[in-house]
Amino acid sequence: MDINFFKETRILDGGMGQELLARGMEPNGTLWSANALLKEKYHQLLLDTHIDFIKAGAEVIVTTTFTTRKIRLRDNKVEDKFEYLNTKAGEIAQKAKKLFPKTLIAGGLPPQYLTYEADTRSENEIKDDFYSQAKILNPYVDFFYFDVLSSVREFKIGIECIKEFDKPYLIGAHISEGTKLPSGEKISEIITKIDHDKLLGIILSCISPENYELNLNEIKNLNVPFGFKLNGFVKTNPKPNYTGAYNKSKTGNPNEFLGQRKDLTPTKMAELAKKFKDAGATIIGGCCETRPAHIEAFSKLK
Repeated sequence: MDINFFKETRILDGGMGQELLARGMEPNGTLWSANALLKEKYHQLLLDTHIDFIKAGAEVIVTTTFTTRKIRLRDNKVEDKFEYLNTKAGEIAQKAKKLFPKTLIAGGLPPQYLTYEADTRSENEIKDDFYSQAKILNPYVDFFYFDVLSSVREFKIGIECIKEFDKPYLIGAHISEGTKLPSGEKISEIITKIDHDKLLGIILSCISPENYELNLNEIKNLNVPFGFKLNGFVKTNPKPNYTGAYNKSKTGNPNEFLGQRKDLTPTKMAELAKKFKDAGATIIGGCCETRPAHIEAFSKLK
């Protein structure tokens, strides 16, 4: 694909996991969106959701692989399904692409340990996890997307892991609050401390519009295409950790303990996105609690 793809305004998809739950997928432990891959009865629902995001204006869809990482599957006693689930995510995304050939598929590589927290495990453990997931996704994707990572170290290791696949990548960094990654590092260090070769751009992922605005100047001054995947949660820094809090959930839905904002209607979210676009953002998309109606409102900004 063209390394300059994100130098003009592009629309990404929205939050798959929350959208699948909203459409009737039953929760299953902490598998979240991976349950739509595990249970064949949800395969059509997953495909239809990809398609609805594309019809709403998304030019890029992300594989449903946020919870098909090994540790999450191990926690839910289905680690033996690792290859099947990641393969199925690629296959279903490809089905959507066949119907809408101009759509690009981003191979979603999530944090390989906990969400919203820096991975402090050994480099070899992190490397093995990233590589094994990327290798399965590679035949199905146009580029890789590092989805909601929390430290410079994770990005560096992940980028090394995908080199042999010779595909570009999009950085999706997370900031829960304030102006630093959960690791305590600045966004700029992702650019200054890593030797980037096939970088498509950098976005802040699963971040509130208010917190994105707080970090806008720094990300804007990195001199690479930039943007966002905005969420509709009340907070993204629950204690105990995201997964730990989820285990205490009664409904099996993360918005039970992260909160669901009612003020971020498609119109309101588009107003905020326009402000960021006017400041130079070209990569525009949604994360948790953003639905096809939000993406449709974003697409009108093109």
